[in-house]
Amino acid sequence: MLSNYLGEFLTLATLHFLAVVAPGPDFAVTIRQSVRFGRWVGICTALGIGAGISVHVLYTLLGVGALMHSTAWLLTAAKVVGGAYILYLGISLLRSQPKSSLEKEQHNEQAATGQTPFKAFVTGFLTNATNPKATLFFLAIFTTLISATTPLQIQALYGLWMCMVNALWFVVVALFFSSAKVREVFMRMGHWFERTMGVVLILFAGRLILSL
Repeated sequence: MLSNYLGEFLTLATLHFLAVVAPGPDFAVTIRQSVRFGRWVGICTALGIGAGISVHVLYTLLGVGALMHSTAWLLTAAKVVGGAYILYLGISLLRSQPKSSLEKEQHNEQAATGQTPFKAFVTGFLTNATNPKATLFFLAIFTTLISATTPLQIQALYGLWMCMVNALWFVVVALFFSSAKVREVFMRMGHWFERTMGVVLILFAGRLILSL
């Protein structure tokens, strides 16, 4: 049965991965934790971020379940909003400018002492779970990419996959950016990376809107 949804899964997985690797609050927090407190704290933060995704997956699945039983025009409107948000995200990345350092994206710095693995996990969890852009993104992809006939258990597997990808990606980030020197090099060149992903997201949004 899973093979019947392979095309849908690959499209969703690709779009999700592009959104995950785009530098944002999760990215900034993982780097901060890794650089300031070491790799183990960075890894625990990454695992918390992956767990935070489950919050968005849960209420998005419940909302989509109700939405699918609603009127056709309401579903179409949701798809338009979702496509527009993906387009907005792509344009925002396309306009990315060079950053001299990560400090502009950091606030409310924690003290350099007392950072336990549990606190690191909670930091990652809350960073993702309370991010309103993540809410809009999950609503967008679940209403524009997933068919109304896709079983709920298959959608749940999609959500589990996204949790795992988020956690694994930010574990890699934590390992890589433990070196402050590596971080500074990336922040000087990172805007080109963001612009490339912006183009890809705009193409995805165009395809979604034209398919309505």
